[in-house]
Amino acid sequence: MADNLPAEFDVVVVGTGLPESIIAAACARSGQRVLHVDSRNYYGGNWASFSFSGLLSWIKENQEKSEISDECEDWRKLILENEEVISLNKKDKTIEHVEAFCFGDQDSAKDVEEAGALPKLPVFGASGAEGVAQDPNKECPPLDSAVARAESCEAEKAASVDTASTVEENDTEVNCENEGSPSVSSSESALDLGKAEAAPSEVSAQEPKKIMYSQIVREGRRFNIDLVSKLLYSRGLLIDLLIKSNVSRYAEFKNATRILAFREGKVEQVPCSRADVFNSRQLTMVEKRMLMKFLTFCLDYEQHPDEFQDYKNSTFAQFLRTRKLTPSLQHFILHSIAMVSETDCSTVEGLQATRKFLQCLGRYGNTPFLFPLYGQGEIPQCFCRMCAVFGGIYCLRHSVQCLVVDKESGRCKAIIDHFGQRISANYFIVEDSYLSESVCRNVCYRQISRAVLITDQSVLKTDSEQQVSILTVPPVDLGQPAVCVIELCSSTMTCMKDTYLVHLTCPSTKTAREDLEPVVQKLFHLNTEAEKETENEELDKPRVLWAVYFNMRDSSGIDRNSYSSLPSNVYVCSGPDSALGNDCAVKQAETIFQEMFPTEEFCPPPPNPEDIIYDEDELASEESGLSNSPETKPEPSPEESSSRGSTAVNEHSEE
Repeated sequence: MADNLPAEFDVVVVGTGLPESIIAAACARSGQRVLHVDSRNYYGGNWASFSFSGLLSWIKENQEKSEISDECEDWRKLILENEEVISLNKKDKTIEHVEAFCFGDQDSAKDVEEAGALPKLPVFGASGAEGVAQDPNKECPPLDSAVARAESCEAEKAASVDTASTVEENDTEVNCENEGSPSVSSSESALDLGKAEAAPSEVSAQEPKKIMYSQIVREGRRFNIDLVSKLLYSRGLLIDLLIKSNVSRYAEFKNATRILAFREGKVEQVPCSRADVFNSRQLTMVEKRMLMKFLTFCLDYEQHPDEFQDYKNSTFAQFLRTRKLTPSLQHFILHSIAMVSETDCSTVEGLQATRKFLQCLGRYGNTPFLFPLYGQGEIPQCFCRMCAVFGGIYCLRHSVQCLVVDKESGRCKAIIDHFGQRISANYFIVEDSYLSESVCRNVCYRQISRAVLITDQSVLKTDSEQQVSILTVPPVDLGQPAVCVIELCSSTMTCMKDTYLVHLTCPSTKTAREDLEPVVQKLFHLNTEAEKETENEELDKPRVLWAVYFNMRDSSGIDRNSYSSLPSNVYVCSGPDSALGNDCAVKQAETIFQEMFPTEEFCPPPPNPEDIIYDEDELASEESGLSNSPETKPEPSPEESSSRGSTAVNEHSEE
């Protein structure tokens, strides 16, 4: 049971977001005793992925914002005279302005049950959501009727994790409910699969299937909806870490198949590789030569300083105007290849971004990006699994009351959990959202505007329905942020067949709906009264069936000194940032790990079981069939390895 946890660890990690999970895995791999806890009943924090019903439950919880009472009222008796406490938050306050809308055909969904859902089980850790009256002003009536099913699904997920015991290798199988689903390899040796997936659709693109809201509810487990929308650069820090640590064997990936641009009210595909450029019908021969010449220059721009030296203090957009590029090429390079701001990005930053894009081309496909099957929430779980394999102990629905600080040394000595148990450790990793307002009073947070849409068609219809697309919509007014749009098809295992999952992200200037709804209206058809008059004109636009908007706190890039009275052995991990990649989380995790253990290697590969040398006693016990050596844990069983049918990203995939 959780109240019988060991009283002492080397490292205690609070929160299961991506940076915390990477640190926990690195610490366990280096031989540290790790306790990893989270007050939520799911892995990932703000990096998590949900089924549709799970997302409805998450929406309800964040709209109600109810407080959680202490389970242990007398925990303060455990504090000694020479100690003081730093209280931690019991409620996540990083999500604001949550608004959900249903635009699809709202046939009766009251009696519709999610396929495969288990009967409702009691939920511990009290989300505080149950039994609270519904908001009468909600704009999506079926949303309320589906929340009961949502809590049932979340209870099922929570029940699958034993919060009081060590998570064994088979307990942390990522999204095991989807094992039977088809998988897609991301290794270069299997690049042809991407083409195979692009088989022409038999369903007419002009007549999309009519999707009812009840179908979405019924097929809710087909959805894996990310709270944060990101892609993996094929030569980015996260891919390198996945390969180095061999954590990539726990996940599967799919190539992003196309880069899109939004120009003059239309969506068009951007040619970015050499083959794309020369096969493009939208560029003239002169434009093709211009583009190839410029992209070749960007690959080794540092060797030609005289060509950009005079423009170091200019913006990248101004520099592009001097390169004899047509307006359409300037637009493609600025918004779809470099993906930088028109007003804030310097020439050197733009050249660096363009070079990074080009260097990532061709490693795993014809775009620089990979997407993890079943959603971004898989990645933290993969690192949690590695930590568990090396002895880490996991407890979900396990809140921490406070950090205990020694007054004389100023170092944190222990935590006290909601059972009133005092657990000592040498180092403490805490996710930013757990810190109280008194600790964060001098911190200035940014916000991210997020929208998630379920649509019935792709933003750019082609012969293939199975496309993973990335689109940058430039701002209408200069100085406003561009909006990054990622569209996922059903082969990514994130949505049901005949639907698309669309993520929109930008740095916040207002509420998420105010920031993103204008872009949604440009790209999609909303089935509202105001738009019924123009319905015939917009038949070619995809229809939005369901949407949610919310603002998420961006705690990245905050200086440690901004936190008040933070002990030297307590490290803070930030939540997701607004960038497309994951480099910030990986850098932060490695920096914190090296500060704690400067002599240890960061996430080395696990030992190959064939290379392990056993002593005579171990060999004897193995021969007698009694061997229980933990050193054989890192390698999964043949059945487990084959269960998902994946070819992991690995070093051998490079040419």
